[in-house]
Amino acid sequence: MPELPEVETVRQGLAKWVAGRTIAAAEVHHPRAIRRHLPGDVHFAAVLAGRTVLDISRRGKYLWLPLDSGDAIIAHLGMSGQLLMQPDSVPDEKHLRVRFTFTDGGPQLRFVDQRTFGGLSVSEGGAELPDEISHIARDPMDPLFDDEAFSARLRGRHTEIKRALLDQSLISGVGNIYADEALWRAKLHGARATDQLTRPGVKRLLGHVREVLSEAIVAGGTSFDELYVDVNGESGYFDRALNAYGREGEPCSRCGSLIRREQFMNRSSFSCPRCQPRPRPTL
Repeated sequence: MPELPEVETVRQGLAKWVAGRTIAAAEVHHPRAIRRHLPGDVHFAAVLAGRTVLDISRRGKYLWLPLDSGDAIIAHLGMSGQLLMQPDSVPDEKHLRVRFTFTDGGPQLRFVDQRTFGGLSVSEGGAELPDEISHIARDPMDPLFDDEAFSARLRGRHTEIKRALLDQSLISGVGNIYADEALWRAKLHGARATDQLTRPGVKRLLGHVREVLSEAIVAGGTSFDELYVDVNGESGYFDRALNAYGREGEPCSRCGSLIRREQFMNRSSFSCPRCQPRPRPTL
């Protein structure tokens, strides 16, 4: 599933190609794509026609497009969602779900989603921050992210550090890939207890999280297959810089030990057995 760098890459592309344009029509090609918009596809199309997109905003892995009506379009890419800019001369994609055309006659915005786990909806009065995503914590790239409050909440919990990094109510935008990469840089095993971390330790970890996310944004995110692309259909290349995730059996670039893979919450964690020793069990 796309994480913060991938979604931020899409946000930047939409800011370039969509912000300031007026929607001529919104065509729903598959009702599941707007299943979270409870009034249905006719209402979805009617409420968006003639509306101008003011900006493109992001909270964690969610995007929202503030409109001049005070409403907002919420977008979540799910596992395979793509927001693509296409000239009207380009044939429809096989998995086209929603199409936006604009009054200026320029490139269309198409929501393509092979697995239809993502979706779009309209948030009434949600231009500043949609209520539907207000429960999601700020992400570490947000200038208003409160490091001290995060540290206090993290250290006040009795859980594993990787579980905490994936908790979108505590810190948003960090998924499995970038959690593993940040933990590798911090030399911490994901099973380390949060209440055993010191304030300086949390500060160092946050620094590594920000480093990884920043570098991944510059690289356009991480693409392991054709399902994640930016608005121009191009893949990200941060996978070339991964030190832990997906590197099972390869030598650690820091110490040479072979990277291990462990089961974690129905997925996989990757770490270095020497740089990131498992915490000793407590009695």
